[in-house]
Amino acid sequence: MLYYLFEYLEKQYQLPGAGLFQFLTFRAAMSVLLSLLIAMVYGKRIILFLQKKQIGETVRDLGLEGQKQKAGTPTMGGLIIIWSTLIPVLLFADVENIYVILLVITTIWMGIIGFIDDYIKIFKKDKKGLKGRFKVTGQVVLGLIVGATLYFHPQVTVKEKDSTRITQNFEVEQVFGEETKTVRTNVPFFKNNELDYADFISWMGEGMEEYAWLIFIPVVIFIITAVSNGANLTDGIDGLAAGSSAIIVLTLGIFAWVSGNIQFSNYLDIFYLPRVGELVVFIAAFVGALVGFLWYNAYPAQVFMGDTGSLTIGGVIAVIAIIVRKELLIPILCGIFFAESLSVMVQVGYFKHTKRKYGEGKRIFLMAPLHHHYQKKLYHESKIVTRFWIIGILLAIISIVTLKIR
Repeated sequence: MLYYLFEYLEKQYQLPGAGLFQFLTFRAAMSVLLSLLIAMVYGKRIILFLQKKQIGETVRDLGLEGQKQKAGTPTMGGLIIIWSTLIPVLLFADVENIYVILLVITTIWMGIIGFIDDYIKIFKKDKKGLKGRFKVTGQVVLGLIVGATLYFHPQVTVKEKDSTRITQNFEVEQVFGEETKTVRTNVPFFKNNELDYADFISWMGEGMEEYAWLIFIPVVIFIITAVSNGANLTDGIDGLAAGSSAIIVLTLGIFAWVSGNIQFSNYLDIFYLPRVGELVVFIAAFVGALVGFLWYNAYPAQVFMGDTGSLTIGGVIAVIAIIVRKELLIPILCGIFFAESLSVMVQVGYFKHTKRKYGEGKRIFLMAPLHHHYQKKLYHESKIVTRFWIIGILLAIISIVTLKIR
């Protein structure tokens, strides 16, 4: 809203300072400061409200050290993250931007699914929460919305270099041709690192490229479902999901910045994505909200994010990665989520296999997800979280390096 207000004031009255709101960096800085302030100031009020309403965590006895002390800790703290993100976005972002609209929809949609899940667990006293098929259905529907929008919406485009102009004395802006619709994406570490989803169907005959959405949309659905569930599994000890997510989102913010800037995209020889730079404002607000939430979620946690927060975080990360065409980098960038999910799949698969073969199930890890394995080995929560953060930072650096290493 302030974006449009100051745009109007600058055009009509040449108000001094109003032009600042046209600068992406200024609006991103204001977004991160405001979201951090909201999360830290009003987060405490939300925690007190949750305590008053007795919206506390029901902890299953898994035999983990310090587990019983967590019982009754307020949950649904993901509301702090959602609230602290949306307000700065509505104030400082261009809310007519298609990418911002998609992320706002994702935040609200996944927040609602997570809220229903937490509500059932707390008020209906059902530890299983929302049934898996309903949760997955919600994720699939969001994937359909995001995938169809990114494929069909006319503002989701790419500007590519015109090879006939590169050898001549053209400005950077002139080197790039017209905006085009494409479902190509980046492949990390490879030269000419592009993958076109249309290639998976074009072999079937001439004109089949028009049906590339049959490949693209299912891929989007899979990524959103996988990453949101991965974030959900990671949210098991104080500060792990929030801190790891802040590192991931900040890295995606760098990708959005360079992909949306014609100078940087030209220098790095990556896709120039018109209008994607506006994502930086949303990402700044989201990072501020995560860090502000971490103020209360760090060990010993005063609040848990619940599925309201973890599903939202995973959904937002997945959609941003797809928008900036870095979805194939997710196994590296979201390596913590990936490892947590993989540990569960390996544990369950191996247990079922050995039970079927030997009549008794065996385990690879002491407990899954992975962070519980280290808890069982008597590592303190804070040490586990800090070391996972360090690994997350290393993975983020590797992800950023892929901009130049091919």
